[in-house]
Amino acid sequence: MNKIEAFLEKTWDGLLSREEAQIIRAYSLLDADSQRTVYTHLLKMVSEPGWHPEQVISARKALEVIDSLKAGPA
Repeated sequence: MNKIEAFLEKTWDGLLSREEAQIIRAYSLLDADSQRTVYTHLLKMVSEPGWHPEQVISARKALEVIDSLKAGPA
């Protein structure tokens, strides 16, 4: 596995971990374009058929955490 593949694997592992701190860290390390790409992909995961139910749960949690980041402090 090369460095890019390792980075992508680690990033997606963090995003789909269901752990708020890991999701925030993985998402925050991305540039704005990559954040938009990831967010769009997560939306597809929760809205399109064909994803494993556990993947959908993980994507939904990631979106929840990312949305709370965008909203700022409560």
